[in-house]
Formats: sequence, structure tokens, C-alpha cells
Amino acid sequence: MSEKKLYTLPELPYAYNALEPFISEAQLRLHHDKHHAAYVNGANAILDRLDKARQVGSDLDMKATLKELSFQAGGHVLHSLFWSNLAPAAKAAKEPSGALADVLKKEFGSFERFKKEFTAAAASTEGSGWAALAWCGMTGRPMIMQIEKHNVNVYPMFRILMVVDVWEHAYYLDYKNERPKFLEAFWNIVDWDEVNRRLEAIIK
Repeated sequence: MSEKKLYTLPELPYAYNALEPFISEAQLRLHHDKHHAAYVNGANAILDRLDKARQVGSDLDMKATLKELSFQAGGHVLHSLFWSNLAPAAKAAKEPSGALADVLKKEFGSFERFKKEFTAAAASTEGSGWAALAWCGMTGRPMIMQIEKHNVNVYPMFRILMVVDVWEHAYYLDYKNERPKFLEAFWNIVDWDEVNRRLEAIIK
């Protein structure tokens, strides 16, 4: 029997200094190599714990174990999405194009209105968490989510198109506790082509 697969930390699709001056190399190294890696290791440790318990037939506190796994695996998934929806400012378009531009205009009236609502959602996320642009397949509409921690207030079955991490570990070295300044910087490094590819993969 082959070994069961585990989570792995993805490599960044750009150099550590590629997002400067909006995200510094020091901030990116800390966020990716330490914080994201901790979620990967945490999720794998829980999978190992589950495997060992099943092998010997021992009992686990399933409520606590699955809650912890949801937190750790959710952190890994969201961070993986985050890295890949960022791009160096020189390569990042100021606004989306293609299908994404069309659905945002249809839903929000304009890109600027979407940007305003998304920024407000990110700025007001309680505690540590995320803001996400997601796609509702039932209604065929883009929707904004606030995600507390990594796993609370998630809309089931909604496909995530874009995320921004608003845990302080995402920006503290560069912006201290000033989340709004980080969010202002975020819009300069969104990889709209990648976000559009995610949408087109869903609606094709």
C-alpha cells in the first residue's frame, strides 16, 4: 500500500523581494516560511494522529480534532490561494479584464464599487481572518465573504476567486497595526489574470 499523501508548502510564484515596496522581503519570508509552514505542519500532524489512532483502534476527541484540522487545513488552502493571486506591481494590471470585469460590473455596477465593498469587508473582518471574492454557482453571482480565522463564516460550496489575508502576521512588519494601509497596498499587486482564470475555469 502506498503512503498516504500529506500537505506540502507551495513555493512562491515570484521572488521574495518581487512584491516590494508593497510587501517587503522580510515580511513575505516570515509570512510564507514561518506562518504558512506552521499550518502545513499542523494539518499534517493531525492527519498523522488520525492515522495512528485508526491503526490501533484508539479513541480521539473527534470534535476537537476535526475543529483543529479545519483550522490548520483552511489556513493552508487560503494562504496557497493568496500567494497565487498576487503579482509584482510591474506585472499586475490596475483593473480586471475579460469575464471577471464583466461579472463585477454586472454585480456591483463598477469596479470601483466592488473595490470599495471588498476593502470595507477586509477592513472590518473581526479579529484575524480574510476577505474573499467567491462565486456562487447556484445564482451565478460573485459574492464577497468575510472569513474569520480560517474556517468560520465560509459559504459552503462557494468557489473562491481571490483572497486577502488580514491577520496581522500578513502585514505587521511593514504596516504595524494599520490594516487599512496594507489593504491600500494590496490593490497594487493583485494578479487579475489569475483571478480571471479561476473564474473562467468555473463558468466555462
